[in-house]
Amino acid sequence: MNQDYIQPNDWSIIEEGFDPERVKSSESLFSIGNGAMGQRANFEEHYSAKTFQGSYIAGVYYPDKTKVGWWKNGYPEYFAKVLNAPNWIGIDIEINGEQLDLAKCKSVKNFKRELNMQEGIYYRSFDAVLQNNIEIAVRVTRFLSLDLDEVGAINFEITPKTRNIQLKFSPYVDAGVHNEDANWEEKFWEPIDVKHFGNQGFVTARTFKTHFVATTFMSNSLYINNEQQNIEPEKAEINTDKIGLTYSTFVALNQTASIQKFGGYTVSLNHDDTQIAAEEVLEKAHAITYSTLLQNQKDAWAKIWEMSDITIEGDTKAQQGIRFNIFQLNQTYLGKDSRLNIGPKGFTGEKYGGSTYWDTEAYCIPFYMATKDQQVARNLLAYRYNQLDKAIENAQKLGFKNGAALYPMVTMNGEECHNEWEITFEEIHRNGAIAFAIFNYHRYTGDYSYIPEKGLEVLIGIARFWHQRATYSTYRNQYVILGVTGPNEYENNVNNNFYTNYLAKWCIDYAIEQINKVKQEFTPDYTRIMNKVQLDATEIAQWKEVSSNMYLPYSEQHGVYLQQDGFLDKELITVAQLDKSQRPINQKWSWDRILRSPYIKQADTLQGFYFFEDHFTKEQLEKHFDFYEPFTVHESSLSPCVHSIQAAVLGRMEQAYTFYLRTSRLDLDDYNKEVEEGLHITSMAGTWMSIVEGFGGMRVKNNTLHFEPKIPKQWQAYSFKINFRNQILKISVNQNETLFSLEGTKDIVVMVHGKEVKVEPNSLVTV
Repeated sequence: MNQDYIQPNDWSIIEEGFDPERVKSSESLFSIGNGAMGQRANFEEHYSAKTFQGSYIAGVYYPDKTKVGWWKNGYPEYFAKVLNAPNWIGIDIEINGEQLDLAKCKSVKNFKRELNMQEGIYYRSFDAVLQNNIEIAVRVTRFLSLDLDEVGAINFEITPKTRNIQLKFSPYVDAGVHNEDANWEEKFWEPIDVKHFGNQGFVTARTFKTHFVATTFMSNSLYINNEQQNIEPEKAEINTDKIGLTYSTFVALNQTASIQKFGGYTVSLNHDDTQIAAEEVLEKAHAITYSTLLQNQKDAWAKIWEMSDITIEGDTKAQQGIRFNIFQLNQTYLGKDSRLNIGPKGFTGEKYGGSTYWDTEAYCIPFYMATKDQQVARNLLAYRYNQLDKAIENAQKLGFKNGAALYPMVTMNGEECHNEWEITFEEIHRNGAIAFAIFNYHRYTGDYSYIPEKGLEVLIGIARFWHQRATYSTYRNQYVILGVTGPNEYENNVNNNFYTNYLAKWCIDYAIEQINKVKQEFTPDYTRIMNKVQLDATEIAQWKEVSSNMYLPYSEQHGVYLQQDGFLDKELITVAQLDKSQRPINQKWSWDRILRSPYIKQADTLQGFYFFEDHFTKEQLEKHFDFYEPFTVHESSLSPCVHSIQAAVLGRMEQAYTFYLRTSRLDLDDYNKEVEEGLHITSMAGTWMSIVEGFGGMRVKNNTLHFEPKIPKQWQAYSFKINFRNQILKISVNQNETLFSLEGTKDIVVMVHGKEVKVEPNSLVTV
């Protein structure tokens, strides 16, 4: 049974009723972020039961020394950790000497959380009876400002319901935090300085090893019935890594006392002196005021939604799902800083360590290309170019030479920092996704300039890697690629994974094509690059030899490419024949049993059919889909979206819809029983693709947008907007027709079901 306590709502995530068993899951689901920092939905007040405290700062990490049973050559020295950052949200509360702690209250009623996605604001409210029989009503508002992205704001209100009370608010900042997933139980932060002026507190700490400095700050104001009180803290408790300030006040029955707390981080990534920067940003926040910041937050989110919203009529759960996904993607990465990337958990948890996986190139770039200015996607490509030297170094560690580049599976700074050998050494298909993203960016935006400026060097490094990684097989008289793991991580150390071999072949051909184009059209760039990389015609001919003679495993009997050599040796029992009590297999079976099974974690051969759809016929897609999908357990968050798109291509709308719901509500309904560890941010971009590319059928062919709109029977209508080459096109689909409208100054021609349709600015075209 999936969880189903989140109430269906078009614009909000809502939980009603307090259940300690759900606290950690809700901390993930109600997380907030603003691209620069993020915060799990932990309670501000003390909570003594199970909780996973998590605050995160973009770009700050710790190299946690790898822990393995025995060392192998080429192992990464460390596993990069997304750091649990100092806690700025804490507010201890005492009422007539009794601590407010929801785990210990006599009763908690009317408990409600709401994450209002339209506004980017998190609300929580409840009525509680404390151990001393005093009843209070609490309402909390929290947001992370998009405008002042170093600042978060909390308004914590308490109203006594049975009698007058003596209330103590003790807001604090605390750098004495640890990571739940630390390998060696080490602390990652070293306190440097604690300061306090009036209602403000500052804790400056530095990370061990990486030496990031962060000042965590707070500033507090007290209100009774919305009237600001001129009040100083009655005491300041200070130790090496924490500062707490205590405010006492009398609150009469039915009056409301509130503390407004500004908090957040200034970081050495952006400031020479983080302490001075913290004082300055607090001054700005106070000058703007809490209520104006709150209004600005609503306006900033309205602007984001204006472009990135997808509407669905007639299916609230589907609508809530897609908005939740789009909201989290925008909370995680807004494209302002090219040093940053999109971590698989974003700012919602610590699992998976690093900030950058192949997910960015394979799944996220299409979303950012279509819903933001193209510069945002260009920044994501530039991120990899900036780490090319490290990718060459990573390849050298594994014995490759001559500028061959192997991009890391997981990284913070370009160095590989994933410590499972079958992933680090073998899941090399990630290299291909990076080349594909360059191709995809040019195809979509029409901006070729990236390739001669930066991209070609990346493509050459990747082609050199594939050339060296392939082995000539005298037995087959072809080139093979041995000892790999494809996207399906339930198969390790296999030979000739179809997806990897096909991608390698394509990467080499694409690199050669771009070398020739740059040679003809961008001669100065060509000369500069060739001098730098020392590439000659002989080497290119050797690459071509590999790509022309690449072995692709194929079964004549089934008429399909095989996921890898030996796939047909498995006991081919479909997922439908598997006892439900055995699922998910990754939590029920030994790894050995999984590896011997035919079960596929995520699209693998079908991932190749997704990327290179144009290379295959629809009949081939259908054959491969029918062969592989029945063995797929979809235990990777990246799986349902690809299958949803392909089911839609094949006109199997019921199946496409089921996969869509699964991808869009993966976390809301906790399909994989792990949401308490954090959300699946990167796969959320796949959800967007399942509507735009799946149901909308959007493709770019020969510089023209193509659509094959379809609609699930469960929906009355849906709509989305895309920014295609600086023209904003809106597509609305209902059960009878498709409507196009254009914001722009010049006409655009699109293909709909293979027919040409001209769309003029500010007019509606019905197909």
